[in-house]
Amino acid sequence: MSSHTAEILWERHGSRFTDNRYSRVHSWSFDGGAVIAASSSPHVVRVPFSDPSCVDPEEAFVASLSSCHMLWFLSFAARDGYLVDRYADAASGEMAKNADGREAVTRVTLRPAVTFSGALVPDDGAVARLHHEAHESCFLANSVKTVIEIEGSWRHQ
Repeated sequence: MSSHTAEILWERHGSRFTDNRYSRVHSWSFDGGAVIAASSSPHVVRVPFSDPSCVDPEEAFVASLSSCHMLWFLSFAARDGYLVDRYADAASGEMAKNADGREAVTRVTLRPAVTFSGALVPDDGAVARLHHEAHESCFLANSVKTVIEIEGSWRHQ
């Protein structure tokens, strides 16, 4: 199979650290050259020790699931001859106690709004099938215990 890597870097920058009053800002670097400013969520660690302008792991988790689903959906739509003009998702994740009583992202809801054009127009059943196939094929959805719901919509131009 394949291997996927990320480099995570955090530095103390002179803070005392042992008093737990240190910045949680760090960076994520990827093999293609992208560098993302990351931090703990301000819902978990208060500002100024978290930076709300950075991506937090929970947001990245939701975005990763959404992105994986979208890439499979687009692949299957292209395979079936549907012309997709736009795919936008307002995905969200909910933190709650899991079955073991631990805090977890227990539910992710994907809300893809897909715009099709062209002569071949899918019906509701075809779009539902594309979402089902995408969900079943998504490597990340297959890797987690989190419930993933899809509340999609579509239109034809």
